[in-house]
Amino acid sequence: MSELESKYVLQTAGFDARFPNTNQTRHCFQNYTDYFKCIAAKGEDFAPCKQFKRAYNSLCPNEWIQRFDEQRENGTFPASLEP
Repeated sequence: MSELESKYVLQTAGFDARFPNTNQTRHCFQNYTDYFKCIAAKGEDFAPCKQFKRAYNSLCPNEWIQRFDEQRENGTFPASLEP
């Protein structure tokens, strides 16, 4: 195993019963909002919040994440991120 392989572990989002047979767009958006609600309530160092971040990074296209981040910064994000 090379140094690079041992440094990074690739994982995809696990099964979520709320989205059994649907397009993963809602799953992406839900994990993004859940992550920011979680860090607002518990802080960035709270380990369970990191699962939401891994899931949305796995499911969401990078362009969407950039757009979501811009909308959050501009105050135009379409969902409440309050815990």
